Amino acid sequence: MSTPYPFTAIVGQDDLRLGLLLNAVSPAVGGVLVRGEKGTAKSTAVRALAALMPEVSVVPGCRFSCDPGSPDPACPDGPHADAAGVSRAARTVELPVGASEDRLVGALDIERALSEGVKAFEPGLLADAHRGILYVDEVNLLHDHLVDLLLDAAAMGASYVEREGVSVRHAARFLLVGTMNPEEGELRPQLLDRFGLTVEVAASRDTDERVEVVRRRLAYDDDPEGFAARWAAEESALRERIATARALLPQVLLGDGVLRQIAATCAAFEVDGMRADIVMARTATALAAWAGREEVTADDVRQAALLALPHRRRRNPFDAPGLDEDKLDQTLDEAAGDQGRSDEGRSDEGRNDEGRNDDDPDPDGGGNDDGGGGGGVPPQADGDRTPPQGEGGSDDTPSQAPEGAPDAPGRSAGAEQQPVASAEPFRTKMLSVPGLGEGAAGRRSRAHTEHGRTTGARRPQGSLTKLHLAATVQAAAPHQRARGRSGRGLVVRRDDLRQATREGREGNLVLFVVDASGSMAARQRMSAVKGAVLSLLLDAYQRRDKVGLVTFRGKDAEVALPPTSSVDAAASRLESLPTGGRTPLAAGLLKAHDVLRVERLRDPSRRPLLVVVTDGRATGGPEPVALAGRAARLHRAEGTASVVVDCESGYVRLGLAGELARELGGTAVTLDELRADSIAGLVKDVTAAGRAA
Repeated sequence: MSTPYPFTAIVGQDDLRLGLLLNAVSPAVGGVLVRGEKGTAKSTAVRALAALMPEVSVVPGCRFSCDPGSPDPACPDGPHADAAGVSRAARTVELPVGASEDRLVGALDIERALSEGVKAFEPGLLADAHRGILYVDEVNLLHDHLVDLLLDAAAMGASYVEREGVSVRHAARFLLVGTMNPEEGELRPQLLDRFGLTVEVAASRDTDERVEVVRRRLAYDDDPEGFAARWAAEESALRERIATARALLPQVLLGDGVLRQIAATCAAFEVDGMRADIVMARTATALAAWAGREEVTADDVRQAALLALPHRRRRNPFDAPGLDEDKLDQTLDEAAGDQGRSDEGRSDEGRNDEGRNDDDPDPDGGGNDDGGGGGGVPPQADGDRTPPQGEGGSDDTPSQAPEGAPDAPGRSAGAEQQPVASAEPFRTKMLSVPGLGEGAAGRRSRAHTEHGRTTGARRPQGSLTKLHLAATVQAAAPHQRARGRSGRGLVVRRDDLRQATREGREGNLVLFVVDASGSMAARQRMSAVKGAVLSLLLDAYQRRDKVGLVTFRGKDAEVALPPTSSVDAAASRLESLPTGGRTPLAAGLLKAHDVLRVERLRDPSRRPLLVVVTDGRATGGPEPVALAGRAARLHRAEGTASVVVDCESGYVRLGLAGELARELGGTAVTLDELRADSIAGLVKDVTAAGRAA
C-alpha cells in the first residue's frame, strides 16, 4: 500500500483543511464538498484525512462494520452476540464516477439464489464506507441513478436493496466528501444540500508558497516513506488534537443568543429548509471544540456561515456560490442587538445605543462604528446584490444603463453594440431527439438505458447487470429433467441467464447556434433572445445535457464555447455576447457542422440536438441565402435533429426561419411558442415539421 501524503504537509488551503478537520471532529456536520480548479490538492487532502481519523471498534467478521456496543439489529450478518470488538482504522472508500449500481449498493449471487435458494448478498461500497469516509472524486460527473442512491443512503443512514424478490437492508452512515471542478458542470440541488460544508480552493498566486508546494511534492515523490516520517510528529499532534476536540464536543454550550444569530443568518440569506440551521449549529459547536472552548462565540457562527451557506443560497444554476460578508456581519450584529434588548428588557431605547453589543460573548468594543444608526450598509444594498447584473449594483450610470434601449440613435445595423442583459428566463417546452438512443443517462430523449421500465429480455453481452427473472426461468425450465434436477433449487446454467432490456432517458448534446448580427441587435429584441437561450440552457442543466455555443455575426462564425457539461460557462458567454454586423448564417451552420463532426468521434453514443436561434435572414457574401440552404441540407443529410427558434418580430414577417427549419428537416417555434405554459406549449418532437414537409 502506498504511503499517503501527510495532511500537515499541505501548503496553504486553510479553508479546505479546516472543513475536513471539522468533519473529523464532528461527523454529524455532514461532510464537505470541495470545489476548485484542477491541481489544487483536493484529492490529496481528502486521502490524507483518513490517516487522522480515530480508529473504530467493529464486530469481528461483520462485513458491515457493526459497532459491538450497539450492533445493528437488522444487520444481514447478524444477530451479533455479545463479543469483544476489534479496532481498525477508519476506511476511506472511493466511489468511481463510472461505478455500477451493483458495485455501489451490493449485488446478489443470482446463480446461488436460483440454484440453492439462498440469499447470497455481496456488500457494496456503501457497506464498506459505513462508519468511515465515502469519497467521490468528480462528484458532479456521477450518473443520476448513483446520485439517487447516495441521496437515499445519506438521508436514511441505511442502504436498501430491493430486486428480484429479495430485500436486504444494512446501515450506511458515512462522512460524504466530494471534489469537483465547476468548469465541468454543477451538482443537482438535492445532492448539493446533502453536503454539510463547502469550500472553494484555488492555486496560490504567491511565488514563495508555490515554490514550497513544488519543493514538498518533489521530495514526497522521491521518497514517500522518508517524507512521511519527517512529518510524523506533526501528524501525531494533529491526531491528538482531533481526539481532544471530539472528547470536548459534548460539553460545548450553544446558547440562545448564538442560536438566534444562526436562525437570523439563514433567514437573511433565504436558504431553503432547515438543514442549513442545523448544519451551522453543528459546525459552530465543532469550531468551538476545535479551539478548545466550551462556549460558542459569534466568530464561530460567522465562520460556520461561510462554510455552510454558500452552496445553499443559489437560487438557480447560474448564480455563483458565495456570501456577501458585509451583509453577514450586519445580520449577526442585528441579531446580537435584538438578543441584548430582550435580555435587558430595554426595548424602548433608541437604535443608536451602542451598549447592547457589549452583551455579545465576544466583547471587543470594535463594533461602535458599525453598530450605530444604520450608516454602515444601507438596507437597499442587499437588494442590489441579489441580481448582480450590473457592475457595482448601480443603475444610475448613464454610460452603462440601457435606459434608452428602445431608441438607439446613431447606430447602424453594421456597427457593433455592447452586450445587453438577458430577459427573465422561463420554463420551456420539452424538445427531444426522435428515435431510441444509447447515450449517457439523462432526462431528455428516449434511450436504451440501465435504468427505466423493462421492455424485454436478451442474452447478456458481457457480464450480466440486470437479470430478467421470468425470462431466465423460462429459458431454464425445459431442461430440468435432462439436467437431473432432484432438489428444491432450479438447475440454472449461464446460458439460461437473460439480461433485461430497459428504456429510460438519455442526455444529449444541445448545440446552440445564435445569430448575433445587426438584424438581431435591437436591445429589447436581443434581450428577449438571450432570455430564451438562457431558459433553454436552464432546461439543459436540469436534463443533464452537454451544451455548446456557436455564434455568427459580421463576416464569420466562432465557437464561443466548445461542448461541455458546464451550463454555467455557456450562460456566462451568452451574457457577454456583443451584436452587430451582417448575418453569415451559412458560416454559423457550417461551424456547427464541424463541431458536431468532432463530437461524434469523441462520443458517438451521445446524440446531438441543434438549436438555431435566428430570424432566418442571411446577408453577406455571394448568394448568402442559397449557401445557407446548402449548409442546412448538410445537417439534414446526416440526420441531425434540429429546431429553429424564430426570433422574427413585428407585423410583417417574412417566414425565413420556417424555410430554414424545412431545409434542416426540423421544426420552427417562435419565442412565444417556446414557453411551456403558452397556448401552443405542447410537447413537440423536433422533426414533426420535417415529417410533415
